Amino acid sequence: MERAIFAGGCFWCMVKPFDSLPGIYSVLSGYTGGTVANPTYEQVKSHTTGHTEAVEIIFDPELFSYENLLEIYWQQTDPTDAFGQFEDRGSNYRPVIFYLNEQQKHAAEASREKLAASGQFKEPIVTKIEPATTFYPAELEHQAYYKHHPTNYARTSARRKKFLAENWQSAVH
Repeated sequence: MERAIFAGGCFWCMVKPFDSLPGIYSVLSGYTGGTVANPTYEQVKSHTTGHTEAVEIIFDPELFSYENLLEIYWQQTDPTDAFGQFEDRGSNYRPVIFYLNEQQKHAAEASREKLAASGQFKEPIVTKIEPATTFYPAELEHQAYYKHHPTNYARTSARRKKFLAENWQSAVH
């Protein structure tokens, strides 16, 4: 098994796209990149810990490659928005690929370069690629949010879905 950590706005919306793919064993909402040990949702939301909301994905690279995860990641975010995603604003919602080893770093950099060269977006690709730090799982009520709160999930993910439909409809999968 391997791990991948991606941030792309509210972690509630980042779980579902990865959650039921073959070779993916878990997708956990949490916090990473900050200075406070074991932060709470309220602390992270207050912008005082330096953490970013993210998802940790445990996957079998024999069944689903890291490169495939990256393709899905790009199609869940606005890679041209460095200060949040959609209605979620602030550094705790910034788009980041957190790499866990040199292979992930190189794969992430290559995928970002490929996206930039594709002409898919008129604005520059600003998603960061940073070394992973401690990942802290979020509180239970934030795990698999889309399953437990489908109405609220639909409301909070509507703007994201509209953007993705408009900007990724011609993307090569």
